[in-house]
Amino acid sequence: MAQKHFAPVNPNATKEARELLERLYTSRDEGKIISGLHHNMLGMPYYTEDLNRIRENSGGKVPLIWGGDVAWDADKVVDLATQHWAEGFIVTLMWHAARPYDTGIVNFKAQTQGKFSAAEWKELVTEGSEMHRKWLHQVDSIAEYLKVLQDRHIPVIWRPYHEMNGEWFWWGDRKGEEGFTKLWKMLYNRMTNYHHLNNLIWVWNANAPRKIPHDSAMAYDLYFPGLDYVDVLATDVYHDDWKQEHHDQLDRLSGGKLIALGECGPLPTQEQLRSQNRFAWFMIWTTYTRSEYNSPEDIKAVFDMPEVICR
Repeated sequence: MAQKHFAPVNPNATKEARELLERLYTSRDEGKIISGLHHNMLGMPYYTEDLNRIRENSGGKVPLIWGGDVAWDADKVVDLATQHWAEGFIVTLMWHAARPYDTGIVNFKAQTQGKFSAAEWKELVTEGSEMHRKWLHQVDSIAEYLKVLQDRHIPVIWRPYHEMNGEWFWWGDRKGEEGFTKLWKMLYNRMTNYHHLNNLIWVWNANAPRKIPHDSAMAYDLYFPGLDYVDVLATDVYHDDWKQEHHDQLDRLSGGKLIALGECGPLPTQEQLRSQNRFAWFMIWTTYTRSEYNSPEDIKAVFDMPEVICR
C-alpha cells in the first residue's frame, strides 16, 4: 500500500539521490526489505568469504547493498564503491571517524573509541575554536572523497557518526542541545551547504537500546537531531536483541520516513523480520556469516524469504 514519500532533506539533492530514495520508499511500500553486506577495509578478505557463504547457503543470491567505510582507506573505498555501483549494487558508506586531532591511519581502539573529554567536546562544538578548526579540516578531507562519487553520478546512503546513543565511540552518549545533535547539524551544514554534496541520503544510525555495563545504548530520542536533518532513521542490532519495541520506537520517531537496519550481527528469524516489517533494508556486518553467529540454516531462512530483495 502506497504511503507518503518524503523528498530528500537536501533540497538540492541530485537526480540520482532522489531516484534512489524513491526506490527505497517504493520497495518498503511493496512489503520488501533490501539485503546488504558490509565490506570492512580492516579485514580485506572477509567480504569475499562472507559473500561466498551467503551464495552457498542461499542458492547463489547476492546482497544488493554494498557497504564501505571511508575511515580506513578512502581512495580504495571510492574505487570499490564505483565498481559496485557500475555492477548494479546500491552503495552505503559510513565513517568510523578518529578524533579531530588524531593523525595517521585511523586506530579503531585508540582513536575511534578513544577518550574525548567534556571540555574537548565543548571546544569542538564552539565555532572558531582550535578544536573546531581541526574538525573542519577532518570533515573537509572526507568531503573530497564523497565529491569524487558525486562527480561520477553515484548516490550514497551516508551514515556517519553511527551508534551515537552508545557508550563506545568518542561521539557517543552526548546528550543535550550542545551534544550529539549539534555535531550532526554541524556535519550536515558543512557537507551540504559548504561542500554542496548533493548525492548523499542522510542516515541517522543509532544502536538498539540495551543495558550492558560499560556497553549500554540509551533511548533513541535523546540524540535525534530532527526530521529536517535526516532522510532515514536506522538502528544496529547485535546480541540477538530483536525487540519489537525497538522497531516500533524508531518507526514512531521517524514520522513516516524510512527506517532501516544499518547493521546486524545474528540475523532475525523470518517471523521477526515479518513482524518488524517497516525496515527498508538490513546489512550484515563483516564476518557475521560465520557459523558461530549465523548458521547456514539461518542464512538460508532469511534469503529464502520472498520479501528479501537481492542483486
